[in-house]
Amino acid sequence: MAKANPKKAFFCRECGNESRQWAGRCPACGAWNAIVEAPVDKPSAANQRWVGPGGASQPLQQLSEVSLQDAPRVLLPSGELNRVLGGGIVPGSIVLLAGDPGIGKSTLFLQMAAALAAKGGDVLYVSGEESARQIRMRAERLGVTGEHVFLLNETSIEEVLQRAEQSHPAALVVDSIQTMATETIPSAPGSVNQVRECCRLLLQWAKSTHTPVLLTGHVTKEGDIAGPRVLEHMVDVVLYLEGEQFGPVRLLRSIKNRFGSTNEVAVLQMESSGLVEVPDPSRALLATRHGNRVGSAVVPILEGTRPLMVEIQALTAPTVLPVPRRLSSGLEQNRVVMLTAILSQRAGLAVGMDDVIVNVTGGLRVSEPAADLCASLAIASSFRNVPLSSDVIAIGEVGLSGELRWVSQMERRLREASRLGFTRAIIPAIRGDAANIGPIDGLEVVRVETLREAIRQALPRANNTAKDNDRSQAAHEVDSEDEG
Repeated sequence: MAKANPKKAFFCRECGNESRQWAGRCPACGAWNAIVEAPVDKPSAANQRWVGPGGASQPLQQLSEVSLQDAPRVLLPSGELNRVLGGGIVPGSIVLLAGDPGIGKSTLFLQMAAALAAKGGDVLYVSGEESARQIRMRAERLGVTGEHVFLLNETSIEEVLQRAEQSHPAALVVDSIQTMATETIPSAPGSVNQVRECCRLLLQWAKSTHTPVLLTGHVTKEGDIAGPRVLEHMVDVVLYLEGEQFGPVRLLRSIKNRFGSTNEVAVLQMESSGLVEVPDPSRALLATRHGNRVGSAVVPILEGTRPLMVEIQALTAPTVLPVPRRLSSGLEQNRVVMLTAILSQRAGLAVGMDDVIVNVTGGLRVSEPAADLCASLAIASSFRNVPLSSDVIAIGEVGLSGELRWVSQMERRLREASRLGFTRAIIPAIRGDAANIGPIDGLEVVRVETLREAIRQALPRANNTAKDNDRSQAAHEVDSEDEG
């Protein structure tokens, strides 16, 4: 008698949604060509519990008997990392670090492994991607001695857990979770079933032994963590390492933390000795900024609870294509399209037929609307070929009718600008208690109600150059205010 074919199921690689048949688009998350076929696990294999030598099930415990005393955290030498982790690494927690290829994930975890080993415990470093020689070469470059850091080149999760049970490490590092596989599932490493099951086994081991586990994860071309979305729900902490691959500045952002706040971000810098913390991030981000430059403006944004001074550059040029282009790096492209339309319709700048390119320096990604006014002034500066003063900042959200809206924690942003030597700030004019800001030493605060008025304050018409005369005055200069 012929054997029955094994049952099949279809999973989405982006969100982990399961369906009975294949489809070109995932019905749960809407991703195209993300549904793959995978065999359905046998119940005995899928529900298998890994128990190491001497392992036993945890006894029952009443909720009233649970201790409220905080578990002692493992502090790292870097204050930036401790801030993002909520005060250090919690024993028994699983930390997932994701980022683009070459951004520095393995470098950061190797430094963290060396720091944990320096506290007196052994660290098991498991790599399924690199050989021991490659890791040793990186350690030499970073100045890491490697004492009490034990390497294991393995992709079998059962073998990794057996070695971990035998060595009793103070921490376990797995680089990366997509290279691990379990023998109970006949699919390839990195598949939906493999990633989910390997993470489940690591989770059981970490909670039963109170040992922290550090995982690195791949990302998709959209920047999301590769694999099933359930992976992010299973771990305790999810960190993203962001920044330009060839730039020095890195942002370590927490998007999930069961033991602390997700409003913190660490600012690191890639050097020959590895990733080091930046004591003054705002000054470091503006270190390469030159004086009065056309198309350049500065805005203090909030990364968590910390204000950072960011430079936004813009370039406009007459298009040679039937449809003008709107390109952006670090700023959402749809927002650039919206700001360009507002400048054209509400502020009197005929930028509709020009290519508009916007860039956030330092490889940062700005998503908050507080940068709208700064980006708009940068575009206007480039279009009129008039530089903004190097000591001016602009903060505010721009509405579709051209009005400026208030943003949160304005006083904190202004004080950061004053600390770095800026002397003039253009902000929205608002009535009420929200506008009550105390005097800030050395900073003149200019309140404006509309984008048109903000351009007048930042780019006086008397300073227009020959570019305005070459084109139509009505199309390129800010129109005078219509009192009628």
